[in-house]
Amino acid sequence: MTKVKDIGEQGVLAKLQRFCPPGMIGDDAAVLLTAPDKSLVVTTDVLVDGVHFSNVTTSPEDAGWRAVAANLSDLAAMGADPLGITVGLGLPGEVLVSWVEKLYEGMTECLQKYNTVIVGGDIVRSPVTTISITAFGQVDPQRIIRRSAAQVGNAIAVTGVHGASHAGLQLLLHPELKHNLTETEHRTLITAHQRPQPRLDVLPILWEILASYPPSPHLSIAGMDSSDGLADAVLQICRASGVGAVLEASKMPLPATFNHWLTAEKSLEYALYGGEDFELVLCLPEVLAQNLVTKLGESAAIVGTITTGSQVILHDQQQKFPDQVLTLGQGFQHFTH
Repeated sequence: MTKVKDIGEQGVLAKLQRFCPPGMIGDDAAVLLTAPDKSLVVTTDVLVDGVHFSNVTTSPEDAGWRAVAANLSDLAAMGADPLGITVGLGLPGEVLVSWVEKLYEGMTECLQKYNTVIVGGDIVRSPVTTISITAFGQVDPQRIIRRSAAQVGNAIAVTGVHGASHAGLQLLLHPELKHNLTETEHRTLITAHQRPQPRLDVLPILWEILASYPPSPHLSIAGMDSSDGLADAVLQICRASGVGAVLEASKMPLPATFNHWLTAEKSLEYALYGGEDFELVLCLPEVLAQNLVTKLGESAAIVGTITTGSQVILHDQQQKFPDQVLTLGQGFQHFTH
């Protein structure tokens, strides 16, 4: 088996050039043409072996897919359409060349779904495998989605189920947990973790809905993705916008599997703090939010309301749980876990 150290940086680059469009690679930087009425959106995400993926839970193809999906999800959260990505790869010399090629195959498979390409990157020696992707997108300046645009009275809408990715991770780490699941349920949760779907498909629907309403200077959409958990997304939006929120526990869109597999408490924990579901969390006027949820279907839901103040409160209309004040410290934090 050929190893990275056997062929060196140039040898690896030569193998990976086939994943980029002809003529794109060769200069010191990529040149991307955007329309004059578009804003360029750039996002970077770093994934580290042992922190974001491992050979226990993730094949190289799945690691590539997840790395791309994380960045495309950030573009979707800004309202942007993807243009291309660059890939920074840190590799120990002992890594197999075939592993690197499979990593790029997974990246390409995800990118092709969204008509996007790899336009460059860099490879360096590293004591631990690290994948750093920078994604470029474009958006109409009037349609940029920002965390700081939430307004009191806005509905909080989410585009799909939450907790599935974390459930899949737990099943990969603890296979004994699958005993109450059918094979289909088990595979669905595993796939949710290994092959998350960035919600770029939501944007055309959102723009169509907005176009059907009279333009207003007061109409804005706040949002971000739920890669670090649903609670984290709402908290980040509220902090940036200077508002609070009330979330309704009974409205959380959960995988149907959770009903017979997890307790109500554990289901909420997975949904709020599990992360890596890569759904969109959007704050917008209630009539627009309801229209969006209706058009999306498939577990999209209105889960709360933006309020005055600064607290984000989890409320349960069914009174199974007492009200909770949510904080960022309850979710995953680098360097404290």
